[in-house]
Amino acid sequence: MTSNRYDLVVIGSGPAGQKGAIAAAKLGKRVAIIDRQAMIGGVCLNTGTIPSKTLREAILYLTGLRQRAFYGKDYRLKQEISVSDLVSRVESVKTREKEVINQQLASNGISTLNGAARFVNENGIEIDNNGDVTSVSADHVLIACGTRPAHAPDIPFESSRVLDADQLGQAGRIPRDLIVVGAGVIGLEYASMLAALGVKITVIEQRPTLLDFADQEIIESLCFYLRRQGVVFRLGEKVTEVAVNGDGLVHAKMESGKRVHAEGLLYAVGRQVNTDLLNIAAAGLEADSRGRLQVNEHFQTNVPHIYAAGDCIGFPSLASTSMEQGRLAARHMFQGAQARKTTLFPYGIYTIPEISMVGKTEHELTEQRLPYEVGVARYEEIAKGQMAGDDSGMLKLLFDPDSLKLLGVHAIGEGATEIIHVGQTVLAFEGTIEFFRDSVFNYPTFAEAYKVAALNGLNKL
Repeated sequence: MTSNRYDLVVIGSGPAGQKGAIAAAKLGKRVAIIDRQAMIGGVCLNTGTIPSKTLREAILYLTGLRQRAFYGKDYRLKQEISVSDLVSRVESVKTREKEVINQQLASNGISTLNGAARFVNENGIEIDNNGDVTSVSADHVLIACGTRPAHAPDIPFESSRVLDADQLGQAGRIPRDLIVVGAGVIGLEYASMLAALGVKITVIEQRPTLLDFADQEIIESLCFYLRRQGVVFRLGEKVTEVAVNGDGLVHAKMESGKRVHAEGLLYAVGRQVNTDLLNIAAAGLEADSRGRLQVNEHFQTNVPHIYAAGDCIGFPSLASTSMEQGRLAARHMFQGAQARKTTLFPYGIYTIPEISMVGKTEHELTEQRLPYEVGVARYEEIAKGQMAGDDSGMLKLLFDPDSLKLLGVHAIGEGATEIIHVGQTVLAFEGTIEFFRDSVFNYPTFAEAYKVAALNGLNKL
């Protein structure tokens, strides 16, 4: 057994771990990052963000969905789409991204230690690489261990017809119909992708509404689009029993007594943080029932030299915010830099169509008793929307009717996750919607919707 000491040991090589490690290395610190060799890049690269968004692009391309406004509803680039058609694109992107990550870690002098990490005390960590155990010690530790799909004990995951989000790419074939249990971000993303492939989808969600943190008009637009694709929503329904019978179908029984069946079932109810694999008690740490760690504004746990970032600290659990959390944690460790607490981050939901938002929602402003006005631009009135064949997209601006200060931006449709950053910048500088009125946008672009929405809002005053 060998022993090495580092200024910082990072557990997990996802977005938070990578950026935290690199930030510390650039400050001249000796840094090691621990992860299983097959999981370099973390959940983000291997089973989560990158694979799911690449899968979405493959589906949009092969189904010809973006072109149907021009060539008819029956238009498809490929008539018979197989799992291998989709997975080949995913694997290609993952391979290239993994090369980039390894190169970045190496060029910054960061040691990559392959294996599963486990605390032995506050500063010591064991690494088990298929039975070959080594140990390291660190002045500081950053936990960025990611998550895995949560499993309910009464769901028969031993059947090949019952899958979680990480297993979806391992399906032998695309099912004719599918039950999706859970209508959170992950459930809705996969439901919309598979619906685009022609799969008949039934979504079951025990809450009466979808994505409460998002603008409800945008969510209503998404549901309208998905229903046109044949998606059936069973809201306010709780699944009490799942069985795979001899007929080759998955049967789901709900609390109300309703029953649905399909060729497959996707269980997408929450995520479990991997802290339960780390023996965190040996380091004096404690997690909640989902494995999440509590941190302060500097991303410190109750053990001051141990920090945590990314999905393992909970909401918003985005790759983009995780990167920044990891960087800020490293800066605080070695420079005492104060993290600027902000809730101003963009949220992207990669359904078909995609959704993005930043700032306040109408519900939040109403609860806070803050007056607001709304400016709307619909893609059907934007030249770029006509060119792209997207007549369902929309950009919505919320602003103060007196000061004209921008309060929130919400978008649905092609390019929504890209154009949201224009609004994010104006919000960050506490600007007004007059900026959009007075600015010149490239024409034709989706970003031009900002000018149209600003004029629409100003005309209401």
